[in-house]
Amino acid sequence: MNESPESGLREIQDFLLWLRVERGRAESTVNAYERDLRNYVLWLGEEGEKVATVEESAIISYLRGLQSGGRAASTVARAMVAVRSFHRFLAVENLRGDDPTTNVELPRVPRGLPKPISEIEVSELLMSIDGEETVGRRDKAIVEILYGTGARISEVVALSISDLDLSEKLLKVLGKGNKERIVPLGRYAESALIKWLSPEGRGSFEPERWASRDDSEALFLNRRGRRLSRQGGWGIVKKYGAGIGLGARLSPHTLRHSCATHMLEHGADIRTVQELLGHSSI
Repeated sequence: MNESPESGLREIQDFLLWLRVERGRAESTVNAYERDLRNYVLWLGEEGEKVATVEESAIISYLRGLQSGGRAASTVARAMVAVRSFHRFLAVENLRGDDPTTNVELPRVPRGLPKPISEIEVSELLMSIDGEETVGRRDKAIVEILYGTGARISEVVALSISDLDLSEKLLKVLGKGNKERIVPLGRYAESALIKWLSPEGRGSFEPERWASRDDSEALFLNRRGRRLSRQGGWGIVKKYGAGIGLGARLSPHTLRHSCATHMLEHGADIRTVQELLGHSSI
């Protein structure tokens, strides 16, 4: 006998209210949870199950049904995260004595590499940046380093002036796990950095009084004279990508992947590329 379609909806609303008020989740996130949980509760009703008594075996059946329905792995994973979060909430709030999802393994979403852009597109991207204006000098230096060294955007914005050795054309990068690596600077990145470090470049963003020592040592500054954030660096890349029609195809990680791809295409040794990018494995 099917359960009422209203069964479990009150608990869902309590959970959604908790997400909004206690967790401060964005409305778009809350709406996505609601859609996934309504589908879950509807399935429970069709199977004669209840939110208050459903067991692990039934939840695994729900997962298998999602997987066999032709949905993308990311869609299935998102739906199951909603189900697990919902049941954890019920257990914590004593609306149910146990959490039947505890031992349910969530599906893994394969991480695909971004498709690299072509060398012609890289050239168009760099040509679109006005390297004479203050902002353009900074932005060109950032993009040149991202593409020329394969560094992560988080590594680039974390750079301090002391990490740069222009005389030897080297850059000291602090990667994941606080592992340092030394990367060479190509002539284009070197030239862009020299222009950025001039009085007309970084000097124009330097405040009369620094807010912190970290800001004064930062290689890249924002307009307020503070260290450029990761979000700021990401936005710079996306802005110029949109300007030449790359749109969603371009991100800082795309430039990192393009750097590696183009080096390999030009005959670089794969282990050299691995060391340059700071990968622990090929």
